[in-house]
Amino acid sequence: MLLERELLQSTGFRNVREGGEITGFQFRLRMPSYRGMAASLIDGVAVRVGSLVDVAAGVPLWTLQGKTYTLQELWDSEGVRWPLEDAAIVTVPFPGGLPDGIHELSIELRLRMSYIPIEHQPSTYRVTRHITLTSEADGGPFKYGMSLYSFMHDFGTVMDLETAFAHVADTGATGIEILGEGHIANYPSPSTAWIDRWFELLETYRLEPTNYGSWIDTRLHSSGPNARDLTAVEGAAMLQRDLRLAKTLGFRFVRPKIGVVSSDLVPHPAWTESVERSLDLAAELDVVICPEIHSPTPIKHEVVDDYIGLIQRTGTKHFGLLLDTGIFQDRPIPLKPGELPGRRPAFLDGIGVDPADIAGIAEYVVFIQAKFHDVDDTLEDQQIPWEPVLRALKDAGYTGYLSSEYEGDRDPWRAIEQVRRQHSLIRRIASAL
Repeated sequence: MLLERELLQSTGFRNVREGGEITGFQFRLRMPSYRGMAASLIDGVAVRVGSLVDVAAGVPLWTLQGKTYTLQELWDSEGVRWPLEDAAIVTVPFPGGLPDGIHELSIELRLRMSYIPIEHQPSTYRVTRHITLTSEADGGPFKYGMSLYSFMHDFGTVMDLETAFAHVADTGATGIEILGEGHIANYPSPSTAWIDRWFELLETYRLEPTNYGSWIDTRLHSSGPNARDLTAVEGAAMLQRDLRLAKTLGFRFVRPKIGVVSSDLVPHPAWTESVERSLDLAAELDVVICPEIHSPTPIKHEVVDDYIGLIQRTGTKHFGLLLDTGIFQDRPIPLKPGELPGRRPAFLDGIGVDPADIAGIAEYVVFIQAKFHDVDDTLEDQQIPWEPVLRALKDAGYTGYLSSEYEGDRDPWRAIEQVRRQHSLIRRIASAL
């Protein structure tokens, strides 16, 4: 598993239980040196959490390579190492544990370097970071998942597939969502070894596949003297290819992102026939096709009416609606450095759909992408009004997945902490409804 750049890792910050009782909390530390070292050179770590916890360097326990030690046991050890590639797990005794939410975690890590004069030892690393504790809130009646789209730009650069799985699972999520052409090696023909590895990771991290993102590229041949739109038959072939691959990987839902013909995302006319040609296969595979309602398209719109019309006309149980919570955004996304007002799409300021509109389409909604852009240090979402959205979903009887889809700043590793914040926030709100 690849590590985050920060010395204090977001993933792994959680309360710990013994015999059903919370006895403390733990977090993970990346080795700050350029090399691994013998564990007997660790001189301890002092820990402070806001005004709640303040413990001396000798108090925490250390877990290295699967075995837990007191500081004295580390000093007496032979052959125990803190490798550069592994995070150390630090456990702080604290009966009752920490409350859910964001905490200001401060550490003073002390290491002894034999090649530095003793009068300059120990080498001390002081770090403070705001980190979100893995939530223990039930969050009912919903289930919680995450889209690997949240880690765009991280994935394949500072994050591999297993690392992504680990970050998803550590939020307490049970579902994982992917983009076929974004996360499957050698798409659309992954190797048997890759598929085997996929199922190993699902079992290891106790996750279930939820939604699989695919595309119907209607402008596939849009350039040159022979430019043309994709035909419905070709569109159906694309969709059916992904239906089969999604089923192979265990997914229940397939979101086809269909080419559009207008700024309010009216889909290409070929979408209807492409989907209808694929309904029999979807039924055979027991996979639900679910195009998304995505900003700037509101709920009350001809696009949504047409999707519902297909369901009513065919009577299918294998076509539904995917609701993207970005449509409820009611505050603007801040301008990026150098970005000028009025020079970007207006919908980035939010189209502010009324959550009450969910009631009119709820019976057709099969999946929720919980789009968000920024949750601040006080655990407040800066764009999405979660309380009325979650209340409307609950009142409408929705009990499926809320699948986090982070679409904020793409600085490396930022998404990891942002998704943890969103899960803590929406679980807390849902539990209080």
